Amino acid sequence: MADRRRLDQPREPGRLKLPRFDPEAFGQWSEGIARFMGTAKFLVYMTVFILVWVVWNTLAPRTWQFDPYTFTFLTLILSLQASYAAPLILLAQNRQADRDRLASEEDRRRAAAQKADTEYLAREIASLRIAVGEIATRDFLRSELARMSEELDEAAVRRAKLERKKAKKTLDEPVEEDTFNPGDDPPRRRARSAR
Repeated sequence: MADRRRLDQPREPGRLKLPRFDPEAFGQWSEGIARFMGTAKFLVYMTVFILVWVVWNTLAPRTWQFDPYTFTFLTLILSLQASYAAPLILLAQNRQADRDRLASEEDRRRAAAQKADTEYLAREIASLRIAVGEIATRDFLRSELARMSEELDEAAVRRAKLERKKAKKTLDEPVEEDTFNPGDDPPRRRARSAR
């Protein structure tokens, strides 16, 4: 209601109010016309219309002819149609150019996002390769366990040899007999250290 003029206020001088229209709806309508004018159907309809016009105004009786002077009215109609068709086609082309610009901006944005994602994934894969390079693999663990098992076996063999040597030396040593003193502990056999 605020848009309506009030009677108690004067009009602004020199200001003409034009009817308002939705530019999007008008643009869609102009694109529809431009698309139709670019079809074979339009060319056929236009050709049939002009042929009927020419035949009617040449073969019909003089009283029924509505464009008797070398098709002046037909020329005017075609000029009028062309004068409206050109701006409508330009408007449709401008809308298409705007759509193409928006699509290219969206494509650029998506390409930048995909590039960033690809770079991130490449860095992650590189870090995983480095981390996997430091992780022990199954074959490495098997070889290390086999090496440790061999070392343990060798150590067990050496230990067994040492124990046999010690046992043999203790059996081969002469036994010393202690004299028994009544205040002492019972006599013990002492072995010399085998070192």
